[in-house]
Amino acid sequence: MIKKFIYLEWKAFTRSASFGTNLAMKILIGFLMAYFSVCFIAVGVLLFYGLKEMNLDPFVTINKFLIYYLLFDLLVRLLMQAIPVLNIKPLLVLPFKKPTIVHFSLGKTALSFFNWVHALFFIPFSVVLIMEGYDVLSVICWNLAIFSLIYINNFLNIILSNIDKLFVVFVVLILGLGAAQYYKLFDVTVFTTPFFLGLYAKKALFLIPFLILIGLYAFTFKYFKNNLFLDAGLSKKEDIAKTENLVWLNQFGTLGTFLKNDIKLIKRNKRSKTTILMSVLFLFYGLIFFANSHQPPVMHIFAGIFVSGGFLFVFGQFVPSWDSSYYQLMMTQNIPYRGYITSKWWLVVIATAVSTVLASFYLFYGLETYLTIVVGAIYNIGVNSHLVLLGGAFTKTPIDLSAASGAFGDKKAFNVNAMLLTLPKLLLPLLLYWIGLHFGDKTVALTLVAGAGVLGFIFRNKVFSLIEKRYKVEKYSTIQAYKQKN
Repeated sequence: MIKKFIYLEWKAFTRSASFGTNLAMKILIGFLMAYFSVCFIAVGVLLFYGLKEMNLDPFVTINKFLIYYLLFDLLVRLLMQAIPVLNIKPLLVLPFKKPTIVHFSLGKTALSFFNWVHALFFIPFSVVLIMEGYDVLSVICWNLAIFSLIYINNFLNIILSNIDKLFVVFVVLILGLGAAQYYKLFDVTVFTTPFFLGLYAKKALFLIPFLILIGLYAFTFKYFKNNLFLDAGLSKKEDIAKTENLVWLNQFGTLGTFLKNDIKLIKRNKRSKTTILMSVLFLFYGLIFFANSHQPPVMHIFAGIFVSGGFLFVFGQFVPSWDSSYYQLMMTQNIPYRGYITSKWWLVVIATAVSTVLASFYLFYGLETYLTIVVGAIYNIGVNSHLVLLGGAFTKTPIDLSAASGAFGDKKAFNVNAMLLTLPKLLLPLLLYWIGLHFGDKTVALTLVAGAGVLGFIFRNKVFSLIEKRYKVEKYSTIQAYKQKN
């Protein structure tokens, strides 16, 4: 039976309308996976000796910060690890047992890169420990406990992805613990370090995380098995019915109609609501660069673009996929593509402007820092907004907005593929900024980047014409792709 599921998964992948795109993206991701794998192995081998040269006990130091390693791993999973999706509705009317369907879907996560990549760090590190005289059996028990905790993160990711409020609580918890330790208000490692060291000192303790893992798997299995029905997640209980007319947008004609539709879509669906949360998180991205004096100056514009462009990158990457459920109906109406594209552009522009205003707290780092964010916003409005809309013409992955509560539904509004597609949008401003710094100073660099954004804004009508033409060329292939449900 499992073999049949693997066969069906392969057929779904090769027969997809976006097979070429998916294949190219998976090859690119494969290179990145190979790169990070080598990095993990190198760190696992060299970290022991590096810490020893710093007069630190390598094993104690690793266990001290292991709590943050695990918390960060869970955060990365929540942001980037895709939930295993299986098109279960056709299977439920066939003689497949529900436990088999659920076990297969959960079993797919065991092979995830986010799980086995940790072995490339811990196994080489453990080999070095054994070579340095640490007890072999104790090191093995410590490893079993750590991998149990990693797989606990794996199943927590599946559970938390279905409960938005828990995700927010988890992010606040990580930020709170990190800030408390940084300002010496509370050090969580005082309580966690003895436990992790105990996993080595007392071999039987590895059973604690191992039994928790078994219990969490049983809970996850039972949860999805109980929700494995044809009508699961199709309806949503509402205590109060609300209507929104947004009549003030009627003054903008067709543009206003599209804007009303987009605003309602964002407010009423889980996946689109997540874009707002992610846009807010992007506002703090600059803290990584502006608060670090060791960062290369050219990376400041990189941060400026991300701080103001969170909504552009997260929401804009999936235009027109947000409308995939009724895209065919739209194409049967007398709707001008120019109006549709312009409405999406204005939505991105408004969100970018709001993000720039909210990012005014960066004035704490100086007027020059905030000016970098403003210049990044100008570039996003003038150039990146056009590139995002142009890329949308080739986006043929439908988004099921009604699958938020369904078992094994697609819960991610933010994924690694979307992030990889943003790379070309960042190379040009980095190049312009570098040229300005190389032949002038920061003022020249900011002027070049801002100038590119202003030129893009001036010639937006001509750019819109090119984008509209491309949407018309891709119209029927996009409709065909949106008909596919898996």
